[in-house]
Amino acid sequence: MAEFRRALAIWLALALAGLAVFALSLALGSVSLDATQLWAALSGGERAGDAGLAGAIVRELRLPRAIAAFACGGLLALSGALMQVLLRNPLAEPYVLGVSGGAATGALLAMLMTLPLWSVQAGAAGGALCSMVLVATLARRDLLHPQVQGGHHEAGARLLLTGVILAAGWGALITLILAVAPESRLRGMLFWLTGDLGGTASYGGALGTLILALVVVMPIARSLNVMLLGETVAQALGVRVGRVRLITFLVASFSIAAAITTAGSIGFVGLVVPHLVRLAWGNDQRFLLPAAVLLGGTLLMAADLVARTVIAPAQLPVGVITALLGVPTFLYLLLRRPR
Repeated sequence: MAEFRRALAIWLALALAGLAVFALSLALGSVSLDATQLWAALSGGERAGDAGLAGAIVRELRLPRAIAAFACGGLLALSGALMQVLLRNPLAEPYVLGVSGGAATGALLAMLMTLPLWSVQAGAAGGALCSMVLVATLARRDLLHPQVQGGHHEAGARLLLTGVILAAGWGALITLILAVAPESRLRGMLFWLTGDLGGTASYGGALGTLILALVVVMPIARSLNVMLLGETVAQALGVRVGRVRLITFLVASFSIAAAITTAGSIGFVGLVVPHLVRLAWGNDQRFLLPAAVLLGGTLLMAADLVARTVIAPAQLPVGVITALLGVPTFLYLLLRRPR
């Protein structure tokens, strides 16, 4: 009971921090709004003379972008935590299975053909789905019956190797697309490859995927805890290892696909956030997964706020900000880790 109260306090603190960053994301930008203007914009009030402009800025630009940033950050952090359990590798991160490469290839092909925005998102989703099917097909025995293939460690290594090889193939295709693309389209492609929330108008897909992923994965959180002890121990304790591994792979893959389709490729959130949560509050997946979602969403909202305000009215790719934050943070975590 005391453990649950502690977890509840942590979740509440992270939620309050997220709400504070969310409010700042709505208020700050190239046009800053005070509390009165922000409330009038959200409530649709028309008392102020510029309420119409403030309402358009908040409801049509900043609100969808902030919610999308939170949803994508939560999805990346959740998928990173799940991948680290699935592969039993603390360096595993959301893009390790090549799903991001497939999504990037589909999106860049749509950009190369100058298709509309919805086609770019459809291409990203299709590429991610194609990559997921390839990994699942090539490593189906490692996902469903790892015990037959020599144990969890070997099966995890083969699954990781499959993803790395696919990612290398997608990387070659991405380089080819960039090489043949006209200069007028390169900037948009590079922004997408480093993460860009600037054109986000819809957040329903990412937010719905995040809620669904939590609903699916939380009932197996206890089984994920047992799997950290080793596959043999998990099987001895009655865990259906193949089923849990397959669910974990699917949830992580769909989470990555939804995040990439919405915001492009954003690095380091899925790698660093689970480590921060684990370092601060332990490795119990029942508490770690929701905390990672809250912290990942808050972190990406904060990074997006910096990306669009530091040189306003111009904007930076949000992936650049997460990398600048993530690299020193991860190096610090490595250096302070006991031998």
